[in-house]
Amino acid sequence: MKVGFIGTGSMGSLLIDAFLSSGALQPQEVLASNRSPHRLVQLAERHPGMLICGSNSETATLSDIVFLCIKPMEFKAITDEIGPLLHKDQIVVSITSPVQLYHLESVLPSKIAKVIPSITHRMKGGSSLCVFGERLSKKDKLMLIQLLSFISVPVEISENHTRIASDFSSCGPAFLSYFIERWIEAAVEATGINESLISTLAGEMMLGTGKLLTKGDFTPQMLQERVAVPGGITAEALSHLRCSLEGVFERLITTTHDKYDEDVFKLDMLFGRDGIVQSPVDR
Repeated sequence: MKVGFIGTGSMGSLLIDAFLSSGALQPQEVLASNRSPHRLVQLAERHPGMLICGSNSETATLSDIVFLCIKPMEFKAITDEIGPLLHKDQIVVSITSPVQLYHLESVLPSKIAKVIPSITHRMKGGSSLCVFGERLSKKDKLMLIQLLSFISVPVEISENHTRIASDFSSCGPAFLSYFIERWIEAAVEATGINESLISTLAGEMMLGTGKLLTKGDFTPQMLQERVAVPGGITAEALSHLRCSLEGVFERLITTTHDKYDEDVFKLDMLFGRDGIVQSPVDR
């Protein structure tokens, strides 16, 4: 099996590194093309044996599965470039959330899937979100899930939940790390504690909390109740957080969804469709 990657920026490179380091793929099974040659050189140096293609057309032609790891507004140009070279037995995987299955199915003859990865795959963790087009067979879906299982926990979702699921699985590490960053800064300024020490404590705390929520039979509410003894320090601090963060998460969701809707609208225009912005209920 040959797996190609068109686009080797931050996420494209991460996926290649993760698939190869996990043993999911061997270097000779991986092809890649990118408009920045230096990124391809770096990948080839890390993974001797992988094939560096001279064009996107070459990657598309030689691959059984083609991952499109590019920005939303680059999709129309790429699909125009590779569309005539693809065939119905190939699988094209978009890793870009605003690109809808109907965008790609309208211009490509191939089987179409959408997989939203996460930076957590660098550590062989986190969830990968899978949306499968109707052209994919059960065997195709199983093959993709097995491939992703080497670097993540694949979760199949409906496309209308792509954005909200991505808020947690893909954007979540940035949101949580910002919270931790501000907390660490405040701790260092208030107490003078060593920043490296407190950063390690924060990381281990997040790792342990994640295990409690995924493997320890705890819900977030149960975890709070267990730690926050009534009248204690944690309970008082939680009360402060609840007041301070009132409305923050609602605004966060509105912000990510508005940007998503804007990108979908632009893509509809690029692909020659009337842009129809979905309501929050449908998203």
